[in-house]
Amino acid sequence: MGPVNTGPLLVDCEDVAWFRDQPGAARGAAAALGRRTGLSEHRTAELVLAVAELVTNMTNHSVDASLLLRAIRTREVAGVEVVVVDHGPGMADVAASLLDGSSTSGTLGIGLGAVRRLADVFDIHSRPGHGTVQLARFWPRPLPRDVGDREPAVSGVTRPISGERVCGDAWATRLDLHRADSGTERAAPAARPVAPPDRAPSPPSVTDWAALTLARTSSPGTPLRSPAAAGRSARSVPVRAAVAGPGPGIMVMLCDGLGHGPMAALAGQTAVQAFRTGTSRLPEQAVQEIHRALRGTRGAAVAVARIEPDGDRLLFCGVGNITAALVTATSRSNLLSHPGIVGHQIHPPRTYEHRLPAHGALIMHSDGLTERWAPEDLSGLFSHRAGVLATGLLRQAGTRRDDAGVVIAKELW
Repeated sequence: MGPVNTGPLLVDCEDVAWFRDQPGAARGAAAALGRRTGLSEHRTAELVLAVAELVTNMTNHSVDASLLLRAIRTREVAGVEVVVVDHGPGMADVAASLLDGSSTSGTLGIGLGAVRRLADVFDIHSRPGHGTVQLARFWPRPLPRDVGDREPAVSGVTRPISGERVCGDAWATRLDLHRADSGTERAAPAARPVAPPDRAPSPPSVTDWAALTLARTSSPGTPLRSPAAAGRSARSVPVRAAVAGPGPGIMVMLCDGLGHGPMAALAGQTAVQAFRTGTSRLPEQAVQEIHRALRGTRGAAVAVARIEPDGDRLLFCGVGNITAALVTATSRSNLLSHPGIVGHQIHPPRTYEHRLPAHGALIMHSDGLTERWAPEDLSGLFSHRAGVLATGLLRQAGTRRDDAGVVIAKELW
């Protein structure tokens, strides 16, 4: 047996379908997805049983509840993830709800404790009066060696606008393991800002940008809820001729295809393909690759981040209306994006450098979520898995008037 990979676990996610008050449809879709991803008949049956319990529970005892089924893949294996989110009433005692024999009336009777045992990973967050988020992950048995007990380093969630089946928001991640030769590359300085490019173009007028993209009119540094919120704005250090650090980097991309429906989804899928197959090591180069790939499509807002845990820094490049922030349980520092439409018209992308906050997370989301949220809105969620945190933020800040997407990287540094 070869050595088990101990690096960060990165997965690709395909959000297959959202279900609301459709127990039969969810069970059938779970069975089909289990077979499609290569789960055995026995493992697929366990998945369907867990989905049946979760759906019946949410139908009988939740408010405005939804269930998401999606395929997850590593380089070696595929599995299924189930996410359930509702707006109430929540659980006063989560631990008690996981005990055997505590299934609520009207369900199949297996209880959440059995769902936890059936799943390889089960995570739940609940607050009375606010609602519940549940995540259950099913891998093939025996558990694949490249997965082990490791948690994906990056996770996200997307949801189409009401009435649509496909979503224009999409995210992806990849690992850059290249290590620079000694003396040929070095990390860009973090302490002092440097001069902008010699021919830095002037930004377009606010009127033209708003007309093209329906962008927000507030800048990333605008106070969110109170004067104290102004202190959350990040010190963005522009990096001229940026280079990747000598250690590994985790690249994360979020794309918001303009509008919604199939054409927006095509833009999102094209951006994901360009990002996954690209060779760029820097965010601005990745944005340029995506820009070329999106020509002929509607275009999109795109943000790319490079996380370098060894160097304790993050490099970021954003074009369009993507909200990005470095967040801890008590602070939020917004990252700077520039106006433009990737695939149509952008100025030369700029990379900005940020220091990684202790015990923090990178959060990026589209304008399908309002940017007016604060760390205290995520109370209790921050200690949970990235997928639960992303779903909780979608519940807190998401709207039904646009496609929505959020991606989160946490516990990487």
